[in-house]
Amino acid sequence: MSRIPLLSIDIAPSDAKPRLAAAEAANGYLPNLLGLLANAPSALEAYLTLSGINAKAGLTLAERETVQITAAATHGCGFCVAGHTAIALKKAGLPAPEVEALRSVAALSDARLDAVQSFTTAVIRSRGAVSDEELAAFKTAGFSDANALEVVLGVGLATICNFANNLGQPELNAQLEPYRWERPASLAAE
Repeated sequence: MSRIPLLSIDIAPSDAKPRLAAAEAANGYLPNLLGLLANAPSALEAYLTLSGINAKAGLTLAERETVQITAAATHGCGFCVAGHTAIALKKAGLPAPEVEALRSVAALSDARLDAVQSFTTAVIRSRGAVSDEELAAFKTAGFSDANALEVVLGVGLATICNFANNLGQPELNAQLEPYRWERPASLAAE
């Protein structure tokens, strides 16, 4: 059971209702993360706004989902790992073995996505103070300074939803149940 109430469109604060209705229409259901964030309409707005901005980044959908799954697994957010697994498989077209590697924060066979995952991990670990070598490796893989900042953007987006989910502990929506994730011992919390 969620530690913070999950608000439906009917009982949400008035300034959260249109955002929840739009999300429900776009997804075909209301993700519990959004029902959780609706308790603080400004948090819901920030998450949805930043999500829209992130979608316009120069990174491809597969690369953005690599950032999201890597951050969610690193932060121990099962809800977000499940949600972004669904997107990675259904919308980004990532192969299942690559998605499983992402969920474990393990090396990927796709060199470009592996570079995104490695850089994302470095950004989170160092709180953005990556080494010159880590930045150079990312750029050697074909990415730009703008892409490096877009990884930071993606980590910022992930941090909002990962931390909100970890705080509120909402139940996983039935639609995401096939993608359920439990933190492996190799990613134990610090």
